[in-house]
Amino acid sequence: MKEILVNDKMQKNYIYFLTEDMGSNFHIDFNPELDPKTLLQLGIFGGKYMNDCFNEFPNDWFENASQSSLYKDIQKNFFKIDASMPLSHWKAKGWIYNDDPRGWFQWYCRYYMGRRLINEDLRQIKRWKSMRRHIGQITNNCQVGDLNCRKKQRQALLHWAYDSRII
Repeated sequence: MKEILVNDKMQKNYIYFLTEDMGSNFHIDFNPELDPKTLLQLGIFGGKYMNDCFNEFPNDWFENASQSSLYKDIQKNFFKIDASMPLSHWKAKGWIYNDDPRGWFQWYCRYYMGRRLINEDLRQIKRWKSMRRHIGQITNNCQVGDLNCRKKQRQALLHWAYDSRII
């Protein structure tokens, strides 16, 4: 078991433990198609996500990441479209858990690294599974491989580790 100490803009002296090997032993109902490193490279959240978390995650996650250091830049997103709600919206809906103040993707990164929080893991996996409805909408309304069809939904799916480039 490895201890991780977090000191970034949103958390000070937060400690969590890695109890699983990185990228393994996922819940049976959780099978993301893309890992955090790939998501950061493809371009998610306007490149303005986790810019101050370099010490928490592996350096290679950030080597070719599509990031913006100053502001959210939609051109950094794979589909060049905004598919995000502001953090204030997520807080108002009650979707932000204290251990992961940045939301689902932060949870996923930490889960991928090997952190396990049983109740929170189940809640986040349920939220992840609910995003599948967007796959059906793309499948029903777009030709396979037409990346210009439903770009906002495709970008949103990328945020949730579904590879919408292959739908």
